Amino acid sequence: MPVLQPIVNIAELLYQKGITDVVVSPGSRSAPLTLAVARHPHLRVRVMADERSACFVALGMAQQSRRPVAVICTSGSAVYNLAPAVVEAFFGQTPLLLLTADRPHEWLHQQDGQTINQVGLFGAHVKRSYDLPPDYSHPDARWFIERSLNEAITLSQLYPAGPVHINVPLREPFYPTADESFSYGPVRVIDVCTAQPTLAPDTWHGLLRQWEQSDRIIIAVGQLPRDPALLAILRKLSDEIGVPVVGEIVGNISRNDVFITRTDTFLAGIDEQTAQSLQPDLLLTIGNSFLTRNLKTFLRQYPARRHWHIQPSIDRINDSFQSLTTLIPAEPLAFLEKLFADLDYQRFLQGDDDDDSDSHAFLNRWQTLDRQATRLIEKTLMPSAEQTNQLTDWSAVQLIMEQLPEKSVLHLANSMPVRYANLCGVSERQQISVSANRGVSGIDGCLSTALGAALMTDQLVTLLIGDVAFFYDRNALWSAPVPPNLRIILLNNDSGHIFRIIDGPSRQPELETYFETPHGYTARNTAEDAKLLYTVCDSLDTLGSLLPDFFQPGNTARLLELTTDKQANQEQFLAYKAHIRAFYDNKI
Repeated sequence: MPVLQPIVNIAELLYQKGITDVVVSPGSRSAPLTLAVARHPHLRVRVMADERSACFVALGMAQQSRRPVAVICTSGSAVYNLAPAVVEAFFGQTPLLLLTADRPHEWLHQQDGQTINQVGLFGAHVKRSYDLPPDYSHPDARWFIERSLNEAITLSQLYPAGPVHINVPLREPFYPTADESFSYGPVRVIDVCTAQPTLAPDTWHGLLRQWEQSDRIIIAVGQLPRDPALLAILRKLSDEIGVPVVGEIVGNISRNDVFITRTDTFLAGIDEQTAQSLQPDLLLTIGNSFLTRNLKTFLRQYPARRHWHIQPSIDRINDSFQSLTTLIPAEPLAFLEKLFADLDYQRFLQGDDDDDSDSHAFLNRWQTLDRQATRLIEKTLMPSAEQTNQLTDWSAVQLIMEQLPEKSVLHLANSMPVRYANLCGVSERQQISVSANRGVSGIDGCLSTALGAALMTDQLVTLLIGDVAFFYDRNALWSAPVPPNLRIILLNNDSGHIFRIIDGPSRQPELETYFETPHGYTARNTAEDAKLLYTVCDSLDTLGSLLPDFFQPGNTARLLELTTDKQANQEQFLAYKAHIRAFYDNKI
């Protein structure tokens, strides 16, 4: 198979550049790529028949491993099916390498099957696109292929990480004859040295002066993977310096006695006087997107005089709160550790390293409201006598979050599950790693993404997902085997429940038909087809008794379907909103 040797060598170059996992969707035009990775002794290859699901599985694998995962598919409309996961990877800053087989370009518009214009197909939603030559006879062509692969794999990992597209036109023959064998390499690996940006002393001292001139400072943490070292330095800045650390479940900010995590509740009905008392002089942000509308609205309506955003390098200006004054190219952990060390040393020199109640007054204001919001949520979840055993989506999520196994992984599907989970939170003691597709926040690949995460870890991976997202993406379970460490908890209220919660659609007579779209499905047959252990539950007491066994390790993935009533879910959420109004009306 000498004419396709450069294609065979792609598999070796993937391995040499640190890629160990490939997700393949079957096809004929892509056969040379597929055979190259399938026969490579050091690559792990997963086969997924549905290209849309396949790319989301790769996304979940990359989220969990924080390394690029390669995706291979055949030509034509198959390539377009990668697009939803590609845009999530782009805005979620997750590294993917997309290897799409193609027809030679001279066959475009010649009524040849599976032939579309694939060059640059993903547009602005990939970091870069490459189009390889279909003929390899000239040495420059082989040099170009190697150079492009080296560059693409490196680029996928450089900040901000993201997807890179390599289009691969292929001529027949695609398949080796019986007497042909594969040999890999040699390939040329081009390493790229990385360096951390360093702030000039004058710049650093200028930032310290701005800090000292600011009486009210907030650190807000957007979506980030769990990092114990980062959590530790954030706690020090709050405990010892008196800075409120505001975060959400998607930023892996766990509930403890220090961090502020209930902003979606206590900022919902905030009055002018309270809002002004919480307005920062300096806002320091790290991480990606924020989940809660109320926090984003507050920081836009009551902007900080100075707003620093810390990110590893300057790519785009992220000014989501419309108040950015300084973009700082630095690793957030390194920046915060140096910041704390310098502030702590200054306090020592000034002799005020003991706790100062005045310096903590702003922190105490935020923490007091956070604790009051916790009590308000507990009041909402406290059932009346006739509702003692009633299972609602929210009460189910609260019980689930409390019983999640320590040091496990939680994947949150979009729409209401991620919002309920944020309202409930996880305890710092549990050391849960939380992930979610919050780049573009779609429901279309949540099950596939969680399955991909489970493929990359021995830890238990729990997916909390709604019924519409689950049934939309059940092709994730098509390609067996499903990893045995996956636990799927399905909240089935027979509707797109979020539209009953949002004020606009909830008031429309077309709510059920055009927004909620009731379906009447259960997951029983899907679980049977995928050979999952299946349990259904409709009461809170039963759920409490099922969860300990459900979370036990085993040889088979499990699916727990919780059937709830959408009217009861809506009533509970409306009661929550009423409690918020009463809180501010009565100042309790």
